[in-house]
Amino acid sequence: MNKSSTPIIKQISSFLDYCEVEKGLSPVTSHNYDNFLKIFSGWLKMTRQDNLKPHELTPKHIWDYRLYLSRKKDLKGHYSKKTTQNYYLIALRNLLNYFAEKDIVALPAEKIKLPKLTDKDKAIKFLKFDQVEKLLSMADLESPEGMRDRAILEVLFSTGMRVSELTSLNIKQFNVENLINGKFSDQELSIAGKGGSMRVVFFSERALKWLGAYLKTRQDMFQPLFINYRTDKEDKEHRLTPRSIERMVKRYNAMAGLPVDATPHTLRHSFATDLLEKGADMRSVQELLGHKNIVTTQIYTHLTNPRLRDIHKKFHSGEK
Repeated sequence: MNKSSTPIIKQISSFLDYCEVEKGLSPVTSHNYDNFLKIFSGWLKMTRQDNLKPHELTPKHIWDYRLYLSRKKDLKGHYSKKTTQNYYLIALRNLLNYFAEKDIVALPAEKIKLPKLTDKDKAIKFLKFDQVEKLLSMADLESPEGMRDRAILEVLFSTGMRVSELTSLNIKQFNVENLINGKFSDQELSIAGKGGSMRVVFFSERALKWLGAYLKTRQDMFQPLFINYRTDKEDKEHRLTPRSIERMVKRYNAMAGLPVDATPHTLRHSFATDLLEKGADMRSVQELLGHKNIVTTQIYTHLTNPRLRDIHKKFHSGEK
C-alpha cells in the first residue's frame, strides 16, 4: 500500500508502533501520544476531513487546529491550558517527523509553532506539607483498597516517582518479609525513568511502614506491587493503571477540600518543593527527579529565589 495516499488518521497506529519499536520510547509515552493524537483525529472527523492525506495537510489546517485547541473547554467549562495545547501539538509534530523519516511527503514538522508560555503558564502546582498530610489521611484504613491507597500516596511523596514509574513496580523488587515484620532498613531502588534512563529512588521509613502494612493485606500471587481489586477474569495481572491512581488522588483531593487540583504529579512537585525548602541543592533534586537537564528542574525557582534573597541579606557586606 502506498502510504502517501493513506489518510493521516489511518497512519497513527503505525506511528505508535514506530515510536515503541524503532524510537525505543516507553509504552507509557506511546500511550500518551495516542491520547494526544486522538484529539487531532477527533478534530479531523468533526470538520469532515478524516480522509485528509499527509501531503494535503497545510499551514491553514494547523492554524485552524490551533484555534480549536485554544477554544476547547473541558468538562468543567475551562479552556485548555497552553501547556496542554503544547502536548497535543508536540505529538502532531512527532507524527510529521515520522512521515519525513518514512519518506512520506507531508508538511515539515517545524511549521507547527508552539504557543509561547508565560511564567504563569509554567507555574507548578504543589502541596505544602500540612496539605500533603491531609490528603494522605483520606484513605479508609479499614479496607485493603484504603491501605493500598495510603501506601501509594506515601511512596509517591517519599520518592518523587512519576505515576507510570510507580505502576511499573513489582513485588519482587522488595524484601516483603522484612517490610511485613517492620524491619525498615534503608530501601533504595534503581528504576527506569523517562526515555529509559536509570536513576535511584529512596524510600522514607514512614513510606516503608505503610508499604509493609499494605503488603500484610495481600493474599495473592500477583506480580505487580500495586494491584486493583476487580474480579475481571481476563485481567491476569491486576496491575493498577496510572489512570486509576489519577482518579484516586482526585477523589481524595476533593474529600480533603484542598485548594489545589492535585494529581499524582502534584505529589512529585511537592516532593521536590519539600526538599528545596529544607535546604537541598538544585543539582541533587535534579538527580532525584531524574531530570536530564537542570533547566527542567529550574521550574522550582519559585523556592530558590526567596532563599537566595535571604542568603544575600544575611551574608552580603552591603547589607550591614
